Amino acid sequence: MDPITHQINSSSSNIEINTFTITTPASGGSGSSSMMGSPSGSSASSPTTLSRYENQKRRDWNTFGQYLRNHRPPLSLSRCSGAHVLEFLRYLDQFGKTKIHTQLCPFFGHPNPPAPCPCPLRQAWGSLDALIGRLRAAYEENGGKPEANPFGARAVRLYLREVRDSQSKARGISYEKKKRKRLPPPPQPAALPPS
Repeated sequence: MDPITHQINSSSSNIEINTFTITTPASGGSGSSSMMGSPSGSSASSPTTLSRYENQKRRDWNTFGQYLRNHRPPLSLSRCSGAHVLEFLRYLDQFGKTKIHTQLCPFFGHPNPPAPCPCPLRQAWGSLDALIGRLRAAYEENGGKPEANPFGARAVRLYLREVRDSQSKARGISYEKKKRKRLPPPPQPAALPPS
């Protein structure tokens, strides 16, 4: 059983118990306390409700920690580099759900292929990009120094760019940055002529 996450199945719902670290800057320092999520609501010191982003970030951080522990040989976070992050991203591809056409596929470059094909399923670029953003933030929140952040390594940025470009060609989808709509400036009151 996974030591990070245990599932408790009851007849009406699944309750997930996670171990996670919450950094509390309000306590006068940069100390952190380890808490154990509890399925019972009667705990007097229950953690505050986290946003969807914070919950996802915590799950991603726990998943990466599990990956480091299962690595052969096991890795400590302090020895983790951009190369290990790339290894992790390639490992995640086996769980991908996005069809990425090979160049030999007749549907290469078609966003909506009319028939099934044997091309591999991979993690979508957008998912990987968001994952790296969350892990980069979690690394620093868990005491990592920004200049040593393996998730911000040049190799990781280049890999994400390569994945984006190859997937956009293979799937016929352009990943252009959306431009923010700017509101027109409010009309200025007409200046009165000097009298």
